[in-house]
Amino acid sequence: MSEDAVWVRGVTGIQLHHVTNIQDARRFLGNAVMALKAAHVRTGDARFSGLADQLKGMVAAARDLEGEAQERMHELHSADPERFVRCREGEEPWPDELQAGFVPRHTCRDECLYHDRGVLDGILQCTCGRPPCRACAIVGAP
Repeated sequence: MSEDAVWVRGVTGIQLHHVTNIQDARRFLGNAVMALKAAHVRTGDARFSGLADQLKGMVAAARDLEGEAQERMHELHSADPERFVRCREGEEPWPDELQAGFVPRHTCRDECLYHDRGVLDGILQCTCGRPPCRACAIVGAP
């Protein structure tokens, strides 16, 4: 397993499933295809269109992987909605992701929809009374 650092998209209040990373990769590959096609149009150099054609296969492969990951996430939601919520909340890792070394998501900086954002309908989802962040207790404050 690689120890390479990766960029993790931070979204306050949820732990994203890795399907989000695959979606990003597919979009980036698609952008690369369009840019190479544009370079071919501007230069007439067939090497650009050849490389774009090669990347199209990678875009299709990424789309397939995205569909598989999306399906596994939907299956979890259908089979065990409570576990899905725990995973989304960052209390436990998603079942199809690495379990070793998992640390709960830091919740200490989450905002309450009702008190912090003034969303009146958010009163039923108030997060102000939550216990201290478990992640901070395990690895310290971010």
